[in-house]
Amino acid sequence: MSNKESDKDKKAQQGVAAPRANYRARGAYYERSAAAYLIRQGYELLEKNYRCRLGEVDLIARDGSYIVFIEVKFRTSKAAGLPSQAVDIKKQQRIIRVARWYLMCHGFGPDTPVRFDVIGICGGQIQLYKNAFLA
Repeated sequence: MSNKESDKDKKAQQGVAAPRANYRARGAYYERSAAAYLIRQGYELLEKNYRCRLGEVDLIARDGSYIVFIEVKFRTSKAAGLPSQAVDIKKQQRIIRVARWYLMCHGFGPDTPVRFDVIGICGGQIQLYKNAFLA
């Protein structure tokens, strides 16, 4: 890992505000912050930015016996609403399709417990919404 990446990870873990770079770079920063937060909460991170032909999921982790698919949303303020409110039904359906594909491709059986969480980051505060929606 380069010093630049190491510094970014340290800042993400400390909750330091992201630079006002382009949207993709800011998104990556907040996803690293969310991943560090989840690890501190005892999650085992399995994938970051998992992509397939059906879409993308920001983070995939294991929390006890659950495979958890996590969407990360951020806002600089609550003026546009809470970050978690940005995960609408269309986005939920896309995440569910990607989750089913991931489970099938990685050999998880139909009895594997699955959960869908959302991490909202607003003004440097991280909020985890477990079971944010159901499949």
